[in-house]
Amino acid sequence: MLICGASGLLGRAVHRHFESQGVACTTLTRHVPVPNSSALFWDPYHFEFRNEMRRLSGIRAVVHLSGENLSEGRWNKQKKLRIRESRICTTQSLVELLGRLEQPPEILISASAVGYYGDCGEQILTEASGAGAGFLPDICREWEDAAMAAGKLGVRVVCLRFGVVLAAKGGALAKLLPLFRLGLGGNLGNGRQWMSWISLPDVVRIIEFCMNQAHIQGPVNAVANPVTNAEFTLTLAHHLHRPALVPAPAWALRLAMGEMADAALLSSTRAIPARLLQSGFVFEHPTPPDALRALLPV
Repeated sequence: MLICGASGLLGRAVHRHFESQGVACTTLTRHVPVPNSSALFWDPYHFEFRNEMRRLSGIRAVVHLSGENLSEGRWNKQKKLRIRESRICTTQSLVELLGRLEQPPEILISASAVGYYGDCGEQILTEASGAGAGFLPDICREWEDAAMAAGKLGVRVVCLRFGVVLAAKGGALAKLLPLFRLGLGGNLGNGRQWMSWISLPDVVRIIEFCMNQAHIQGPVNAVANPVTNAEFTLTLAHHLHRPALVPAPAWALRLAMGEMADAALLSSTRAIPARLLQSGFVFEHPTPPDALRALLPV
């Protein structure tokens, strides 16, 4: 298996899981790899690969999880360029690499996001729903198009549209915990916006499930049952035995975070995992209380 983005929150979890199952994992890194490691150097922005291609022969599956963190820093021109290039350019570069192999892999699982749909209010969103308008929907649409180009090589492509990933360490939950543990947590904006989310353990299980289900291809909503922001914050506070009385007003979020506030925190995305459920996937953590009990034992 080849993993791109193995140093990130999702990539580390995927790497640990498959290695524990005895699967040989090779990673792509933009840093000079340690000698005799399983990492290979690549420069996805200049389509440069300094390795013998034979090390990738026989790779059955590729998991592509690279991407600039959306929540770190304001979305100025440079940040937005990094967000775009870290997703689209790396995916184009990866597909080019796969095209150089004598035998391309059977499957490419590439990250995407429910940001594809944009702000849709109360609308229930399945994989058949159209793309929204705006920066994040445009990025996601191009991102998925870049991945789907691997289909011309005979590769089965799955684009996982992730919601907010809940993990014990890292990600959005780690940033919320200090405030909520102090009793200073609350709704973001009016709290009525829908939040599509998934637990990190279920992310890994979804990736493995998609690998083993040959009929699954194209977009897949990698989310559990969506909840409103108010429901999630109340659940988190209750789990931590703290009140949730300090909302973050929309104007304050916009002042502090700029464009990111509307695009990532205040927008409403009610995505459901239609394709996973139709294929028989069973969530280990179908609700936020299930996920929090597993991730944050009290």
